[in-house]
Formats: sequence, structure tokens, C-alpha cells
Amino acid sequence: MDIARPDIKQKKKRQLWIWTGIGVVVLVGLVVAVSRLKPAAPTVDRSTIWPDTVKRGPMVRQVRGSTGSLVPREDSIELIPAQTDATVVRIRVLPGTIVTPDTVLMDLAAPEVQQKLLDAKLAVKAAEADYKSLQATLQSTLMDKKTAAAQISADYTQDQLQAKTDKALCDLGVIAGIACAKSQGTADQLAIQHKLSQQQLDVNEKAIEVQLASSQAKIDQAKTLLALYERQTAALEVQAGIAGEVDPLPVPLQVGTHVTAGTSLAEVVQLGKLKAALQIAETQARDIQIGQPASIDTHNGIIPGHVARIDPAVLNGTRTVDVVLDGPVPPGAVKGLSVDGTIDLERLTDVLYVGRPALGNENSTLSLFKIDPDGKGAVRVPVKVGRASVNSIQVLDGLKEGDAVILSDMSRYDNVDRIRLE
Repeated sequence: MDIARPDIKQKKKRQLWIWTGIGVVVLVGLVVAVSRLKPAAPTVDRSTIWPDTVKRGPMVRQVRGSTGSLVPREDSIELIPAQTDATVVRIRVLPGTIVTPDTVLMDLAAPEVQQKLLDAKLAVKAAEADYKSLQATLQSTLMDKKTAAAQISADYTQDQLQAKTDKALCDLGVIAGIACAKSQGTADQLAIQHKLSQQQLDVNEKAIEVQLASSQAKIDQAKTLLALYERQTAALEVQAGIAGEVDPLPVPLQVGTHVTAGTSLAEVVQLGKLKAALQIAETQARDIQIGQPASIDTHNGIIPGHVARIDPAVLNGTRTVDVVLDGPVPPGAVKGLSVDGTIDLERLTDVLYVGRPALGNENSTLSLFKIDPDGKGAVRVPVKVGRASVNSIQVLDGLKEGDAVILSDMSRYDNVDRIRLE
């Protein structure tokens, strides 16, 4: 006969609850532990990253103009304006043609200029004839006055001798004193007339010079007008003036077009006299100074140069920087050729620097992956950077010389602090 043992049944129930509680606690602990585990580091293909090593030494700060072109220098452009109102009757040379200074580009017609030229030639001849006529008249008048003066001079000389003779006779008592005084008076009167005649000759000669100068001025004026109309006539045959290439005008001229004085007829650009016009981002152009060295890449050679002008205007977020070429232009480098350029801003000595990351601005704190010494992984570190160049940036804090970092775009891994490299 079995004996009931309620205490044993109670004991078993208590043990069941205890083990159940322990199991629940262990399960909760495991869940918490698993939830606190960090996800496994993602794997990155080593061939897809762009690594670089932190270095110490000199660093040249540069800015790049990735869009630029070769354009003519200001001193290489010859703009040919119309000298007078005219009509285009013939075009001999089209844009793009290589010309010499005496190459005729086009012919103009201006009948009014031809008539003015003929009138000017006649005016010069008339002025010269008037000058010769006036000169002959004045010379004739001058000769008459010289003849009268010569007669007075002869009488003056004779009376002076007579006065001396009479005085000597008077002193000897041969003639009376009154005769001697009369002779001396006549001599004195002729002396005055002689002096006046000489003064009159001087005044007359000066008057002749003034009148002839006035007549000569009329000749010079007529010749000046003649030279003007000759230049205008010669300009109807439009010549290049310099050796170079004919450039197209904004509004091309056609045969039959009537142009006014000052209208641009043609533009000639000297070959080889080119400069680079670089488009620099406004934020980068603020440190550029006149005279800074530059390098222009024509894709067929590198040409040294220097900054000559910085356009103050901003267009589409960029400023135009003109670089004068200090070296010869390579073959094939022509006006309008697309070029790239870099400008040296300053040279920093003994600084810590690394290649410029794909995403990162100067004077900021970047988040970069530093590669482990064994090269099998990389950990995210904050890096404080300073001044930047085209391909490098100054390291202020967070890295040391010899550290290897990843410079390529790692934004897809912004949610992890560590990656594995394979």
C-alpha cells in the first residue's frame, strides 16, 4: 500500500520553477548579449580603394583651372576701322586666312573721297601759286625801297665829305662861317634820313617775312588736307597691317554693305601671341595674386607662365584668370584650344600632409579610415586638416608620418567604424 507524500510533490514543483527561472534568466542574458554585439566589419575590395601615406616635408599649395582656353593677347590684335564712309565692293580674304602686313583684305568705294582728293590737290597748287605771286610783289617793293635807301646813303656820304671840306676851308678863312654851317646842316639832315631809311628797310623785310609765313601756312593747311584725303583714299584698299590670321567679326560684312567711319572692317590676330584664360572657382580664386607662377597643360606639352590678370566679375561661380605664357607654344596650340592649368599659391615647408581626400574641404575635421599596420583592415579616425592644394592637404591632428589612410569616397560605410580589406 503506497503512502501519500505531498511534501515530495511540492519539492518537485519548486525545483521546476527554479530551473524554469534560471532558464529564463539565461535566455534573457543571451538575448541582451547578442543585442550588444557589434555587426561584423564589412569587407572592402582592396583594388577599389585609393590609399595614401602621410608624409612630412614641403607642400606647394595650388589651385586648378580645369576649364580654360588659349585666347589672343591684347597686344596681338589689330582692329582695322573704316577711315571714312564707304561701300564694300569686293572681299578678297575670308576669316581664318593667314596674311602678311600688305595683304589686301577688301576693297571699298567712296566717290566723295575721290572728289575731295582732287579738290585738295587743286587747293595746294592754288596756294603755292598765291605764295609765289605774293613773294614776287613783295620782293619788287623791297627792291624799290632798297634803291631809294641806296640813293640816300650815297647823298649822305657825299654831304659828309662836303661838310668836312667846308669846315677845313672855314678854319683857314677861305669861306665864310655861314657857308660852313649850312654845309654841316645839310649833312646832319641826310644822316637822319639815312638812319630812317635803314630802319624802314628792316621793318619792310620783317613785314615781308610775316606775309610770306601767312601764305606758307595756307599751303601747309592745304597739304594737310591733301594728306588726309590721300590716306582715306589709300584706306579704301584695306590692308592687314600685321602678319597673322584674319579673325571673324561679330557681324560679317558683305559686298554692298555701307559702312560709316569707325566701323570695324577686319580683325587680324598675330600668331603665337596667346595667353591662357582659366576658369577658377570663386572660393579658390581669393588667394590668387598677380605674378604667381602657373603651368598650362595644352595636352601636347606643359608651358610655364604667370598670372597677369584676375577678372573681378564672377560668372556661374567662377572667375577668369589670365595667364601669360613664358615659354614657346607647342605645335598645334592655336587660339581656342582647350587647356588646363595650375597656379602655385605658396610653398609650405616642413608640414605634415597627405593626398587630398575625395570628400573634404580645407580647415575642417574629416573622418578617414586609417589602414592597420598589417594592412588587413582599417579603422575610422577623426583628422583635422588645414590648408589644401590640388592633390594634397595639410594634416594638423589625428595622423602621424607614415600612417596609411583611404582617400577614396567611403560614404557608403558611414555607419561603420571599421572595415576589412581583401
